[in-house]
Amino acid sequence: MSTRCGLGTPAPFAPPKQLVVGGLYRYVRNPMYVSIAAAVAGQGLLLGQPRLYVALGIGAIPVAAFVQLFEEPTLTRKFAAAYEEYCRNVPRWLPRLTPWRPERPGPSGV
Repeated sequence: MSTRCGLGTPAPFAPPKQLVVGGLYRYVRNPMYVSIAAAVAGQGLLLGQPRLYVALGIGAIPVAAFVQLFEEPTLTRKFAAAYEEYCRNVPRWLPRLTPWRPERPGPSGV
């Protein structure tokens, strides 16, 4: 996969110019948030610290709100039908078992 796949970064000051639906994004729409949650949950299990689960639950609230109230509406406005199709096929939080393959992948659908 090309490092230039979305022609941008996850940072708000340089967002991707194309919808990125390749790599881990073929399994889940928010792989970075999901991986952080998995790491915290794994630490809680490994260290036997129930407080980490509480922190995970509390931390998930603003993340979920940000995704649903800002990220998704912004992506819907920017990428319209392509993002709506992506949302219909790729779950927000729980990864698919098989990768989604769009019928007509664009330059960033690798």
